[in-house]
Amino acid sequence: MDDLVAAAWPAPFSQDMGGWRLRHADGVTKRANSVLPLGDPGPVDAAIEGVERFYAGLGLPAVFSMAAGACPAGLDGTLAERGYARLDPTLVMVRELDGPGAGADGVTIDTAPSREWLDLWWSVDGRYPEGLPMAEKILTGVPAGYAMLDGVAVGRGVPQGEWLGVYAMAVAPEARRRGLGRRVLHALLSWGREQGCERAYLLVVEENAAARALYEAEGFEIAGGYHYRVREK
Repeated sequence: MDDLVAAAWPAPFSQDMGGWRLRHADGVTKRANSVLPLGDPGPVDAAIEGVERFYAGLGLPAVFSMAAGACPAGLDGTLAERGYARLDPTLVMVRELDGPGAGADGVTIDTAPSREWLDLWWSVDGRYPEGLPMAEKILTGVPAGYAMLDGVAVGRGVPQGEWLGVYAMAVAPEARRRGLGRRVLHALLSWGREQGCERAYLLVVEENAAARALYEAEGFEIAGGYHYRVREK
């Protein structure tokens, strides 16, 4: 799953260090500005110091994306001992795409994000005032479908062979509690079936109880998770 997530949210810049992928995107999103530690870079303390020098040279904090496949074993504990904070525990949820989906009238899905789509998503999820151009570059780094409903709800689906990755789900604050996010999700899942996908996955911050309840009601089950280890600049 680590590789699927990395491919669906591609950092425009990446450097390999003994199987660790050092990714950066001008600081826009932790996922695209973190180490994906999937190999053995040699002596771990020296490797961590190399990571710290790399990101310091970019003016960014050193961030590690820590999932079950993180290598070497014990890396999470080593980072904790070095003063790295544990942030943003996130769940990976999955479900089968088995049969026709529920209707999603009014949802349009395009192969590129419109300015309206980008502005709405960024107004809800954007944390970097000047970062939208880089965020757009990340979003459009792989083929995807961009769903929009009534100009107030959006989502992104990434076909990845048998998998459909669901990303960038957002509903304008004034339009919440009306089932619009559910309709966007239904549309993306149906679209994914049309692309030949057999199952779907998504990521949800562990503390987001409302989103978790929605996804569980739609048949998604927890299959794993990850968190970040972050050292400030």
